[in-house]
Amino acid sequence: MRRLIATAALLLAACASTPEPRPAMPALRLAPAAFGSSVSLAQRLTLERVDNRLPSKREETPRVLEALLEIDPSTVQLAGIALGQRVLTLSWDGQELQQNRHPKLPAEVDGDRVLRDVQLAYWPADSIRQALPAGWVLLEDQGLRQLQQDGVTALSVRYSANPRWAGDAVLENQREGYRLQIESRLQSTEPAL
Repeated sequence: MRRLIATAALLLAACASTPEPRPAMPALRLAPAAFGSSVSLAQRLTLERVDNRLPSKREETPRVLEALLEIDPSTVQLAGIALGQRVLTLSWDGQELQQNRHPKLPAEVDGDRVLRDVQLAYWPADSIRQALPAGWVLLEDQGLRQLQQDGVTALSVRYSANPRWAGDAVLENQREGYRLQIESRLQSTEPAL
């Protein structure tokens, strides 16, 4: 079975601390085939908490995660390694999300959140727009993608390359209070059959 590694959000929820409840982000469970090709990426993820509502009494050290992400028309597979240990492995076939988690991984780092962030960052905008609930829109222009609810940006992604997954990106989730720098290196790519 291929090794797949996580993108974005792996530890992000672990860093996010919310003093009061915030409206939920929409869950996405888009079909792997909607990605439109096959790709294998090696990634270095740097995660830091960015919650303007919380007074910062100490500087929080950004967390770094090595990750691999594989997408093909039938499956999204991801896995993440932190401090030399595999902390999360996910497999999404369009019907069932399977995950294996390290016992000490915070509950906030769940498969649905990780899959959502991967898809918000990399899936075609039209596929995402079709899956969004009422009140949510996805805007995309000149290397910037923004997910908004009722005109307020909840999440944004800035890209350094086109296609989006071919270079580095910064995903900032204003709603859940984290920033994720994604340094991606292409391992392989193929058009969808």
